[in-house]
Amino acid sequence: MKNPVVVITGGSSGIGAALAELLAAQRSPVAIVARREEALRAVAERCDGLAHAIVADVTRRDEVRRAVTDVLDKFGHIDVWVNNAGQGISRLPSELTDEDVDDMVRVNIKSVLYGTQEVLPHFKARGRGHIINVSSMLGRVPYVPIRAAYSGAKHYVNALTATFRAEVQETHPDIQFSLVSPGVVRTEFGVRAKHGGVDSRQLPQSQSAEQVASVIASVIASRLPDVYTASGSRERVIDYYSSNGQNP
Repeated sequence: MKNPVVVITGGSSGIGAALAELLAAQRSPVAIVARREEALRAVAERCDGLAHAIVADVTRRDEVRRAVTDVLDKFGHIDVWVNNAGQGISRLPSELTDEDVDDMVRVNIKSVLYGTQEVLPHFKARGRGHIINVSSMLGRVPYVPIRAAYSGAKHYVNALTATFRAEVQETHPDIQFSLVSPGVVRTEFGVRAKHGGVDSRQLPQSQSAEQVASVIASVIASRLPDVYTASGSRERVIDYYSSNGQNP
């Protein structure tokens, strides 16, 4: 599809901002959704007039619904919806509070659920659409104890993606659900994690936000259902489960 209309949540920084700028450079109209208005406007300004900024909190269903209406009013239709908003946490599983878990569910799971459910009627009416959920390697292998609640939330996102696909494609086979799993990305993810954390930009074997954005752009074109952003990731997942006597 040439120049699809793409909605990106978490579009004010990191992967979301990099994806918006890349797609705009390819002349695709983009709608970027986030809470931080000033940062959002700055990203839109770098998109050569092709970005529509929507200030909204995607952890609230009513604001997601408003964002869908706003995009449809602006562009007339939506081709791709990228659920990219999320937040990490730095706390060992033995120390997690109710609030910690609730926050991870709200930010990482409900934002995906709301985005998917609110755009789905439009996709069903058109008979076609594409939802891309940005997960994490930690949604495949829970190997970082301080990320326990985040890892669990991303496992849930993986399950939602697969089960939405199975449900919807029974009646609407041209609506695709894709899962994208990055590893460590050089963004503010670490320092913005709940309870703070290591700066992801200082960690080894990391990818840039632009590299991950390029993979997501390729998924928009290919519509592949399940993609890792870093080479060797799939093998790492297989090795993890094989060493624990399980199948991935």
